[in-house]
Amino acid sequence: MTRRQLTKTEAISAVYGGCILGGGGGGWIYDGLEKADAVFEKGAPILATIDEFSKEDYAACVALVGAPSAKNLYVDAPQLVKTIEMMQSLYEHPISAIMTNENGASTTINGWLQAVETGLPFIDAPCNGRAHPIGSMGSLNLSEKTDYTSVQTFAGGKGDYQVAGSVSASLSLASDTVRAVSIQAGGMVGVCRNPVTIDYVEKNAAVGGITQAIQLGEVFLAIPEGYERIEKVVEYLEGEIVLSGNVDQYELRESGGLDIGLIQIGQTEITIWNEYMTLETKGKRVGTFPDLIMTFDTATGRPLVSAEIKAGMDITVINVPKEKLLLSTTMSNQKLLKAVEDVINKKMIEIE
Repeated sequence: MTRRQLTKTEAISAVYGGCILGGGGGGWIYDGLEKADAVFEKGAPILATIDEFSKEDYAACVALVGAPSAKNLYVDAPQLVKTIEMMQSLYEHPISAIMTNENGASTTINGWLQAVETGLPFIDAPCNGRAHPIGSMGSLNLSEKTDYTSVQTFAGGKGDYQVAGSVSASLSLASDTVRAVSIQAGGMVGVCRNPVTIDYVEKNAAVGGITQAIQLGEVFLAIPEGYERIEKVVEYLEGEIVLSGNVDQYELRESGGLDIGLIQIGQTEITIWNEYMTLETKGKRVGTFPDLIMTFDTATGRPLVSAEIKAGMDITVINVPKEKLLLSTTMSNQKLLKAVEDVINKKMIEIE
């Protein structure tokens, strides 16, 4: 049983480790570092292991919903805290802890600020141990519970685009509503959603995923700069370096509040739906989400999210089999993976 105070150094490691586990999504490093600064100006959050709670306690998930490439996105600290306060006032059970929806440069520390401001502990169990494009993938397989009513509170935007509110509906309808609101708010909103019991979290979340992100970040940051960083990351995650090369073609467009696109490096193609979905070399499938496909600057070793790739960049691509990752039960949900196919026009399941 562990309940400990997190440090600023661990937050920085969590940002870099989270970025790598983001697999192309999960937010920007600069944003994660700014959020870390904001957290520790207020205090130090408490990270708690799942066995610190009663199985009947309730935890709520916090997330950022929107498109990372959106030009007018805005979510500030008071808005993030407001989503927790709205959930506490709306929900029928007390909220005993908060958890993030996924690992990513910005999302691994989603909730750290809210934890400090509200005094709630932060659970070492992200809803998913890697980043994912749609809310249902970070909703602990609640999409399979036909009688579940999703409660989601949201806030974001500024000026004429500022918005705050709540929705209570089926999981898919609630998630679609929040996604639509994020577009109207300028591209992104902060969300608190889907309270569930700790027992349910333990059975469905990526237990230990925050600690993994911190440790991965420590491995990465132990090397000052350069290609060796990538080698150490691959060694830690038990993955492989697939190739290094210049980006010949890069396309990215925003659709429905998400980024869709592709990267071409010689005869290698990576498809994007916020995160990297497929990796093919010479027509052969090398990696398929939720395998961790990730890109790095070859010279510096710095991880690059999908929205910051540019044509002409010299990048290195890695792949980590899903079996080596800490993942939610949603990552084996065939219906959710099948839904990706219509967006990227690639097979996601039954790949030989």
